[in-house]
Amino acid sequence: MSRRSKGLSVTLITGALLLTSLGLGGVAVSAGPPAPHGSAARAFAATHSGHAMAASVATSPEDPDGDGYIPANPPVTGVTPSTQDPRHRYFHEFQANCSVTHTRPDDPIVYPQQPGKSHDHTFMGNTTTDASSTTASLEAGGTTCKAPGDRSGYWMPTLYNGDQQILPVGPQVIYYKAGVTDYTSVRPFPKGLRFVVGSPMQSADEFRHHPGFVEGWECGDSYFNTEFPATCPNRADVQLNIRFQAPSCWDGKYLDTPDHKSHMAYPVVKPGTNDNICPADHPVALPMIEFKMAFPVNGDMSKVRLASGAGHTFHYDFFNAWDAPTLKALVDHCVVGGLQCDARGYDETHPEAGAALNEHYELP
Repeated sequence: MSRRSKGLSVTLITGALLLTSLGLGGVAVSAGPPAPHGSAARAFAATHSGHAMAASVATSPEDPDGDGYIPANPPVTGVTPSTQDPRHRYFHEFQANCSVTHTRPDDPIVYPQQPGKSHDHTFMGNTTTDASSTTASLEAGGTTCKAPGDRSGYWMPTLYNGDQQILPVGPQVIYYKAGVTDYTSVRPFPKGLRFVVGSPMQSADEFRHHPGFVEGWECGDSYFNTEFPATCPNRADVQLNIRFQAPSCWDGKYLDTPDHKSHMAYPVVKPGTNDNICPADHPVALPMIEFKMAFPVNGDMSKVRLASGAGHTFHYDFFNAWDAPTLKALVDHCVVGGLQCDARGYDETHPEAGAALNEHYELP
């Protein structure tokens, strides 16, 4: 049983994860998102997106009626959460190693078509990501990811030490893992899927108990911090690190929703077992993204902050623009295949399995 799920019933877990993912910790009852395609949906987005949104905002060109819902085409139907327990494999993952491209006060998910509206973000992967980004524009862009087929956009609030930007150096580790026990049920992300993980509006307690929380902020021998440590060892080999996991269960209906979260959910525990399964209303198992970021800052940390505020406001965004055959090859070979792969889809402990991609990180 996972650390965050221990001792909770499925009912409590489902409710708690929904409240946490919407930034509503401490609220006894949640009615959930309103029905699509109306003013109620837009109002819900303004209060639950995790950003201070104006009442009237621009919408993505991919949103057909401007209500915040982007339907999947085609939707995934007829899926029930897998309760199978396949042969145990400790690993079922691969890495997307992507470097920082630029910083900009844009967020094409929360503030589409509104340049400069967001706090500053540090972008990785796609070199063109900005307020006007769409699935098509990202597909046409370049990438700093090792695999040329990964033109997805990845971004997070920019880290500062005083007024100096602190940007991760070199390829950062973005894991694609199985979040459910039946790793053989994981399928690739649908093209154009996007979501926000965490919230800049969350409290320190909500951050600490978020289902995506792994080890918080860490440096040297200091772990599980909700805020930045006061000091970190002043050594060349010490950086500030954070790991944070995304929800991995999809409703199969929408590529985005008004709060940029409700179409996704974290796995829950199957009653009477230690197995993680997708909830019934989000039955489609997708890869679980885990950011593992390293910021080159240490010593006196008293002036370290995020563009969104204190350490507990950390969050990140994902906008899928993978080449579909490349992503499927990596998911099938590494996640479904139960391997621990690098960005080529190669597991050095199982060389007999080969690699999903060639030496240029492309399909053979």
